[in-house]
Amino acid sequence: MREQFSDEAVTCHICLRYQCKKKAFTKYAKKWQDEDGKRVIERDFTKMIKYCTVIRVLCHTQMKLMNQRQKKAHLMEIQLNGGSIADKISWAKEHLEKQVPVTSVFSQDEMMDVIGVTKGKGFKGVISRWHVKKLPRKTHKGLRKVACIGAWHPARVGFGVPRAGQKGYHHRTELNKKIYRIGAGIHTKDGKVIKNNASTEYDITDKSITPMGGFPHYGEVRNDFLMLKGCVAGPKKRVLTLRKSLMVHTKRVASEEIKLKFIDTSSKFGHGRFQTPEEKKAFMGPLKKDKEVTA
Repeated sequence: MREQFSDEAVTCHICLRYQCKKKAFTKYAKKWQDEDGKRVIERDFTKMIKYCTVIRVLCHTQMKLMNQRQKKAHLMEIQLNGGSIADKISWAKEHLEKQVPVTSVFSQDEMMDVIGVTKGKGFKGVISRWHVKKLPRKTHKGLRKVACIGAWHPARVGFGVPRAGQKGYHHRTELNKKIYRIGAGIHTKDGKVIKNNASTEYDITDKSITPMGGFPHYGEVRNDFLMLKGCVAGPKKRVLTLRKSLMVHTKRVASEEIKLKFIDTSSKFGHGRFQTPEEKKAFMGPLKKDKEVTA
């Protein structure tokens, strides 16, 4: 870490009570400002090259780019692989306090793993949690139960017997998700705002990846994004960990090139008919609310 810290990262290390002085890393940051401190830091790097066998970097998310209530960043240690220890440390020094874009890690048509926490369902019974069969209607003392939870001996309930308990909010890893598109966020190029990240070779309409009315319970997508095949774990806005695939892929599905022909950007709140606001305006004609604004 260096002398400049983003507020998102510092917030993870301070107490947010009103008595807090919020002085985390203030003394450490001064090391980078004088020559003695820089000498100490270089000595630490030299020791790492000499003695360390594994190098990890501490990374955090940029919550300020997201239109969310949460301001505290997510912290994560990420291990560096490939090359010698000196190469790893030099790479880490070059990227201190710099953004690591998703395009520098993943590529188009690549297979990847998604790690996340599933939707929480609370305390559930055996019918919902383990999908056991309901008992007949006339069963005494309830029918949403396991009929027999085991023999007299061994005098304990086996670990494989379905029981009531927590359902959902579990840590899960899904393997082999194919990347269909790595899209650039809304950016400016040559003085023009470019946001046609949902256009394809066959559908050249100037439209954004955000559907009409926004994604339900999320809003607009303004930053770089990944489009994966299939679904991912958890509800909207929950953080996910993306990982390089650990397998050697030999199947045709993993190596095939994906060329999307059409991306649907109609409204997800109902039966969407229109892909862009311009298309809706051309079909509907002038509305009453538009006349009131012009008047």
